Amino acid sequence: MTTSISASFAFRTEEPTDVLLQFEAAAIPEQRLLAANTSMSSSEYCARVAAGDDIGERIWLRVDGRFEVEYTSEVELDRLLSPISALHRVPPHTLPAEAVKYLFDSRYCQADRMQSFVHDEFGQAEGGARIMAMHNWIASNFTYTPGASNSSTTAVDSFIERRGICRDYAHVMIAFARASGIPARFVSCFAPQVTPPDFHAVAEVFLSDPTMADGSSISGGAWYLIDATNMANAEDIVKIGVGRDAADVSFMTSFGAAEFLEKTVEVKTG
Repeated sequence: MTTSISASFAFRTEEPTDVLLQFEAAAIPEQRLLAANTSMSSSEYCARVAAGDDIGERIWLRVDGRFEVEYTSEVELDRLLSPISALHRVPPHTLPAEAVKYLFDSRYCQADRMQSFVHDEFGQAEGGARIMAMHNWIASNFTYTPGASNSSTTAVDSFIERRGICRDYAHVMIAFARASGIPARFVSCFAPQVTPPDFHAVAEVFLSDPTMADGSSISGGAWYLIDATNMANAEDIVKIGVGRDAADVSFMTSFGAAEFLEKTVEVKTG
């Protein structure tokens, strides 16, 4: 499947300010970039650096005044897809090193505070079946409400309010999974079904890999995308980057005052 992406945004700073961007589709084995073009205003400084887990790149800028970004790409997806409910949990002591950090609390995902609820609500299920039970609970109990959250809203806040946007759904899903000893990370992405069109956020959980040995919980593991908003399907999602939570993979982080001016995103499959 080929996905066409078009995105643009603009912002302004009143004085020289460091800005970190991450908005391009990542070039990784499960998604091949057939074409990509990034056009940006001139700046005092511009440099690319590797992003988290070597998925995608970040762009450092030194900006003074209005700055514009335009991005287009064509992406071919070839992703491992398995029914999550049939997958096993990978015991923590057998996890690969790169997955271990996604067991711990982070700025927006306070898994420790979710443990009692997760045990009482989902304790009858294991592994991927528990993940799907969590997904279904969030989908049934949350209301997608633009403007209901802000940059300081945490998973606990969203759990109490039972509403939010994609980042909030992802944070709660991640906190629930980590509270069960299942590594989970935040994924910024593009997806064609998102309404209104925008940058999107989903969760990714680490479970057994059925392509390795007999698919048992000890033979290995892999990352699986899951979207509690039900806007995006794993086979359609184009990853931008991954991290512990939204703080790690915001498409724009300003280290100083900046005024966000405008944004458009269009994603099509064909």
